[in-house]
Amino acid sequence: MAGARDQVKSVIVAGGAGFVGSSLALSLKRDHPGWRVVAFDNLKRRGSELGLDRLRLGGVEFVHGDIRNPEDLDAAGACDLMLDCSAEPSVHAGYGGSPAYLVNTNLLGTVNGLEHARRHGAAMVFISTSRVYPIAPLRALPLAPLGSRLVLPAGAAGPGWSEAGIDEDFPLAGPRSLYGATKLASEMLVEEYRATYGLKTLTYRCGVLAGPWQMGKVDQGFMVLWASRHLYGGSLSYMGFGGRGQQVRDVLHVDDLYDLMAAQLADLDRWDGSLFNVGGGAANTVSLSELTALCQGATGQSLEIGGIAETRDADIPYYVTDHGRVTGATGWTPKRPVAVIVEDIVRWLVDHRDRLEPILR
Repeated sequence: MAGARDQVKSVIVAGGAGFVGSSLALSLKRDHPGWRVVAFDNLKRRGSELGLDRLRLGGVEFVHGDIRNPEDLDAAGACDLMLDCSAEPSVHAGYGGSPAYLVNTNLLGTVNGLEHARRHGAAMVFISTSRVYPIAPLRALPLAPLGSRLVLPAGAAGPGWSEAGIDEDFPLAGPRSLYGATKLASEMLVEEYRATYGLKTLTYRCGVLAGPWQMGKVDQGFMVLWASRHLYGGSLSYMGFGGRGQQVRDVLHVDDLYDLMAAQLADLDRWDGSLFNVGGGAANTVSLSELTALCQGATGQSLEIGGIAETRDADIPYYVTDHGRVTGATGWTPKRPVAVIVEDIVRWLVDHRDRLEPILR
């Protein structure tokens, strides 16, 4: 069966100067030097401009444009594969203000990307998010404190969840944040374009992704935020759920995401139409309190962490990806544990301190 090695000659990575997009673009070009790999980005997020030299040195072409404008995508040229990593990534976007940029980027941008793929007969790989799962049912999980984290009781399970985490069958009814809503709507559009126009598609619902070159902020990229504040200085607080730092996430190194994508691109016909939860899983979880200890060990620096008991509207206390479906289908499992992710991030922060400290401090 024909795979991407036979079908793909040109790739457009929407959001290609961002953390996930640039990482995937550079890895694709490294492994397929004969491909034309284009990073398409509006450079809105502070720090994304630092990646332009990396892209150039890695042989990735950069096109400055906005996913909201189809004529900008036209300037990027034809492609065989559209890899959509573009997004306003903050789950808190739109609260207390206009959702226009969020909706136009995440939803209209998906339409523009799908249209570009349709016109050129390209496949679409869509990077979605675990935040498509609604907030109230996630908050209703029977969590209990155990030391520095929240845990599910042994043997507990319900519709779409178990000790292994949240799987693809978790109920979707209920509000999930404007960010999550735009991504879920985009997933549905991807499915409809496949059914209507015959696009080959592959969708990943990703949990927390982390690694070097992520410009961490309070509302997105907490692994880098935590490590950079320990190394460069600044304040940190455990926010919500009593302010004790017991909330838990699983974390996936962006290189582990690439390993999965590369394997599936090699036989895209086989995976056409697939949707998978992709994350670090139960073996790669960390609470904020535990992350503090890891960052202290990796940097040799300690911070006094504040506590804010109030929980914001979009916050959830626990999310762990059950990646059993994609592991069972492909044999893929994450290879880089949380401690290694922290070490990689700290090494990057040290090696590029002059450029990064003004942005991340």
